[in-house]
Amino acid sequence: MKINVSQGEIQAHEADTLIVNLFDDVTTPSGATGAVDKALDGAISELIASGDLTGKVGEVGVVYPRGAVPATRVLVVGLGKRDLFDLEGVRQAAANSIKQAHQLKAKNVATIVHGAGVGGLDVQTAAQATIEGSLLTLYRFAATKKESEPPHEIESLTVVEFDGSKLAAIEAGGQQAQAIAAGVAVARDLVNMPPNVATPTKMAETAESIAKEHNLKITIGDRAWAAEHNMGGFLAVAKGAGEPPKFIVLEHNADREDLDTIVLVGKGITFDTGGISIKPSAKMEAMKSDMGGAAAVLGAMKVVGAMDLPLRVIGITPCTENMPDANAYRPADVITISNNTTVEIISTDAEGRMVLADGLVYATRYNPKAVIDLATLTGACVVALGSNMAAGLFSTEDSLRDKLVAAGTAVHERVWPLPLWDDYKEAIKSDVADIKNSGGRFGGVSTSAMFLKQFIDYPWVHLDIAGMALSETENGYTPRGGTGYGVRLLVEFLRNWA
Repeated sequence: MKINVSQGEIQAHEADTLIVNLFDDVTTPSGATGAVDKALDGAISELIASGDLTGKVGEVGVVYPRGAVPATRVLVVGLGKRDLFDLEGVRQAAANSIKQAHQLKAKNVATIVHGAGVGGLDVQTAAQATIEGSLLTLYRFAATKKESEPPHEIESLTVVEFDGSKLAAIEAGGQQAQAIAAGVAVARDLVNMPPNVATPTKMAETAESIAKEHNLKITIGDRAWAAEHNMGGFLAVAKGAGEPPKFIVLEHNADREDLDTIVLVGKGITFDTGGISIKPSAKMEAMKSDMGGAAAVLGAMKVVGAMDLPLRVIGITPCTENMPDANAYRPADVITISNNTTVEIISTDAEGRMVLADGLVYATRYNPKAVIDLATLTGACVVALGSNMAAGLFSTEDSLRDKLVAAGTAVHERVWPLPLWDDYKEAIKSDVADIKNSGGRFGGVSTSAMFLKQFIDYPWVHLDIAGMALSETENGYTPRGGTGYGVRLLVEFLRNWA
């Protein structure tokens, strides 16, 4: 879909569909909605008076101008209560209205910036949210199935603004929205792909494409490379994998050591059977999403490159399958991680923390100001916080915790702080190794974070995104399937680093 910005009166714009908005306390529309209402000889006011338009959240009214304006239809989207309206309200309003336009087979749509008028929001951020919500809603995965006819596509979305002094800000917000939506689409696509397609090799090819497009430095390590770097955890999980593992490193501003360095590490288990500690067969297909952390890091690196952020950003994604075969690692094995910590294997289904351990050790070489890892790590986090609610956050520094909580609130990719008390280390003590890779059922989300803490010597945040990478239902601008969770969170965090 092509995004345009145009100066003028929206009621005069030549599109087949116009989008305006309404708060729930409005009886007489003003601003752009009032201008459209006047052009329609009070049709919107009449619908408000009759109760057919209430302005509540989720409502989208359709008005047919019958020649009064060039458009075929006008959509009036509800913004809800004025005092509760924020940028998430903008995204949801944009999503609701563009979804209705799509269902009505619109081709060329024109919209105002939701919230930038009487809503009182900053015009650039409101424009970004308007376009972001629209683009994220229209995402469709190119599934490998037959279609009776090609799916309908909206060809263009034009943001119309009367005040010419605001156009530059709207264009800047639109560019940011398009970059972010493209990064989210990468993450969603990777999670949605079948695991025989989204292999470690496919992850590496995606990273190569991002590196080429945005001039990033790239390293793709194979088994031999990982062995040279003594990555015992990564190699142990990969032993039973039929697909070749790939340890992927993307670097933005690779040579700029004068800039603050932030490292992002994503768990990249492209399919998780549980290995020898095999999972139940019911819903195992959802384990194609076990590379959601790596997908988010790759998507975020695409946005970082597109925005050319003034930071040195490193993306690390250890990618492999976790499969059972004659070579697979076993419970009771003792594995040596690349910092020489020995790990007793209790469960081969606690594999994500094994590959992350070597990823976190590798991050040390960059002397980072902060490292954030993302992983669909524990079912315990879903039990604690619920599905599609929030990621669990563990941090060694309160300032990092607070920045990520604020970023998550701003983009509605929420995180919730959980405890990282030293007491949790008792659960992962081992008689035969330095630590063991599972502390048992109770407190599993915190004991897994404590395991990862053994491999860091820098300011660090662990995000357990289990329950966030894949959704069974559609919700607003988040589709059923891969959500792309983490991309917008990381980008917001990085943009506000200073």
